[in-house]
Amino acid sequence: MSLTNQNINTLLVLCKQGNQLAQMEVYNRYQHAMFNVAMRITKDTAEAEDVMQESFITAFSKLDSFKGEATFGAWLKRIVVNNSLTQYRKSHRYVMVSDKLIANETEEDEAGWEEENYSQLQSRQLLSCMEELHDSYRTILSLHFIEGYDYDELCSILSISYSNCRTLMSRAKESLRKKLAGVTA
Repeated sequence: MSLTNQNINTLLVLCKQGNQLAQMEVYNRYQHAMFNVAMRITKDTAEAEDVMQESFITAFSKLDSFKGEATFGAWLKRIVVNNSLTQYRKSHRYVMVSDKLIANETEEDEAGWEEENYSQLQSRQLLSCMEELHDSYRTILSLHFIEGYDYDELCSILSISYSNCRTLMSRAKESLRKKLAGVTA
C-alpha cells in the first residue's frame, strides 16, 4: 500500500494505530525541515540528528495529545525547538574555547569572504554577527526571524512574560545592530 499520496491527517490516524509505514512516511516528509530547525539551535550535526530522532519518537508517542489546533508540522516543530533548546543548554554548560582557536576561525572566515558575491556576504555577516551574540539574544532572534514564531509563542517556548520577551527582543536587536555596525565600519 503506497502512502506517499495520503494527506497528513490520514497518515496521523494510521500512525496512532501503530502503522510503521505511515510513521516512516511522516518522518520522510518532515525530517529535513526538523533537522534544519534543530541544527540552527544546537549548532552540532550529531546533536541535531539526535534531537530530531527523539522529537519524532516523542511526537509519535504523544499523538493523542495533538488536537489539530495548529498544523502537525507546527506542533512537531514546537517539540523539536523545545528539545533543541534543552539539548543546547545541557551541552553548553561548560565550554572552554581558547583564544588561539577563535583567532584561527576568524582568519579563515575573513579569507573565505573575499571570494563570495555580495549578497552571500551580507547573509554570512548577519549570521556571523548573530553567532557572536549572547545565547539568549541569538536564541530569541533565531526563533523569531528564522523560525517565524510570534511574541506569544516565544513567551511560551522560553517561559518568559510578554514584557520580558519584548525587552529581550529589543536588547537582542540593539546588540545585533551594534555588531553589524562594527562589521561594516
